[in-house]
Order: sequence, then C-alpha cells, then structure tokens
Amino acid sequence: MITATYVDHMGSDLSVVNAARVSFGKNHTEMTEGDTRLIKYLAKHKHISPFGHCFASFHVKAPVFVARQLVKHKFLRWNEISRRYVDDEPVFYKPDGWRGRSEDKKQGSDDTVSIDVAWYDRDDGYNSWPEDSCFIALEAYQKMLELGVAPEQARMVLPQSTMTEWYWSGSLDAFADMCNLRRKEDTQYETRLIANSISSDMMGLFPVSWKALINS
Repeated sequence: MITATYVDHMGSDLSVVNAARVSFGKNHTEMTEGDTRLIKYLAKHKHISPFGHCFASFHVKAPVFVARQLVKHKFLRWNEISRRYVDDEPVFYKPDGWRGRSEDKKQGSDDTVSIDVAWYDRDDGYNSWPEDSCFIALEAYQKMLELGVAPEQARMVLPQSTMTEWYWSGSLDAFADMCNLRRKEDTQYETRLIANSISSDMMGLFPVSWKALINS
C-alpha cells in the first residue's frame, strides 16, 4: 500500500555540469570523464548549488503517521490530498507484522513481536482490536457526514493509519538529503520504503550525481 511513483523530472547529470562550468563560460553537450570527476568533486566538497538545477516529482501514498514524518523535509515541495474536500471512504494501512519497541533507544523498533490482539472475530473482515478501532472510527466519520457535519471537522475522528497521498517535488540535492537520512537502518521502516523507492528512481535519472551525493 505504501508507494512512491515517479511522475516527472527536469535536467540531467549534464545540467549539473553546465551549471557548475558556467562560472568559466563553459558549456558541454555530452558527458566526459572530466565531467564525472567534477560532479564527484562538487559532492565531496559540498558545492551543492549546481545540483539544485535538477528536479524530480513523485506521487506518494502512505498512512498519515508516515506522511507526518516526511513532511518535515522543508526544502521539498508538498501538495497533499485534503479531507476538507474529499469525503470518500478512507482506506486504512495494515502492516505485515508488529515490531517490538527498542530496548536501548528512546525511539525506533526492533524485531517483530507476536502479540495477542484478537478480541473477537467479525464477519466484515476486521478481526483484531487495531483493525476494529479503525472500523469504529470509520463508522463515526460516516455518521458525522450523514448528520451534515463538514468534512473538515468530521475527519478529526480518523486514525493515523488512514492512507493519504501527496505530490512531492524538489531538487536533486534536497531529495538526496532526505534519502541520506531516511534510508538509514535506524529510521522507521515505512519511511525507508519510500526513500529507497525514490533513491532507486533517482539513480536511474541522475546516475553520476546521485551516486556522488548518496555516497558523499
């Protein structure tokens, strides 16, 4: 259910090269070995501005509790679906398993844990209390809409497992900063899924620059 789909991009590795070389009045029409070395030099020494001339956009779908972690990356542009305007039936995220709380950190998680969360079985497919709580919230949301409550208020009863979606756009260096942070092993698993997906696409779009930025 968690996806990051490529939408569009502008620029290439050559765009980075020409943005850097314009200081000397230079312009290349094809990448050379020297250009590859230049990109590596720029990334290594944190000369970031040339990377800002390349952009990419992604359409991301994830639960609210994941989106609220990723929206913190302020240099990436974000436009999200709004339940002030959309009142169709929400979809809820269901993880493949439950992760245990980390014993040596104040945040994060460790290995999968088995917990007895089944209170009773339902005929509608909801068979554990986390899912059942979503079902109850959905009933409340739909009832509030039926009673004429504005969607902008009715949405307050929906849980953080509610799926949301947004367009995420930004420069090459801004996405690299996000991926360098969110792909670390101690970050939340769900955010890593999105960062790894975006990183894979960016490697295909800007292979020289992305490798230099991710490894720098």
